[in-house]
Amino acid sequence: MGISPRKLRYDVYSYSYQQDSKTPLVISVLASLIERTLARNQRIGRNVKHNGSKTCVRVFDCNETPDMTIQSYLERIFRYTRAGPSVYVVAYVYIDRFCQSLPEFRISARNVHRLLITTIMVASKYVEDMNYRNSYFARVGGITTKEMNKLELQFLFLVNFKMHVNVSVFESYCCHLEREVSIGGGYHIEKTLRCAEEIKSQQRQYDHISRITL
Repeated sequence: MGISPRKLRYDVYSYSYQQDSKTPLVISVLASLIERTLARNQRIGRNVKHNGSKTCVRVFDCNETPDMTIQSYLERIFRYTRAGPSVYVVAYVYIDRFCQSLPEFRISARNVHRLLITTIMVASKYVEDMNYRNSYFARVGGITTKEMNKLELQFLFLVNFKMHVNVSVFESYCCHLEREVSIGGGYHIEKTLRCAEEIKSQQRQYDHISRITL
């Protein structure tokens, strides 16, 4: 399966829930980009001594690392919220703004899932006309409503409530995601998709065996 910048752009601007039942391509592109960021930060972290981090830097940290890939987590969010492709682009903008406002912050396995559910929820409120409540996003993300409310509020203050994304900014981030596909990223994205399909296939087989056993 080939992923091209043209397919990605068409997906972002022309995706229709009535016509398209598959997961939007932007989710796989974003998952690939974040996974490579995680790998890079992990390599950097091995060579950096931490003398204690500010509380704001650890705001998204969880006690236990979720046992779910970025691709699977984003697919879960899409499946239960049906947030459109543009929401994920705006969430990517918010993540970048957050990282720029806190240069010492590093996306890691301990904070990436909470960062994603928070930015996607906030982006959904900005982009979509109708939205689910925070309590619903919390259940989808695997956290409590109290945690969801706290994360949203802290995120908004840390980015100084800079939620507006104009057309030129949106377009520039779309272009960046397109470059992720065209400049060597395509292989990683397709590999991510294949792994996700294998996991789904194994899960379907497990569910089938469980039904037979029951």
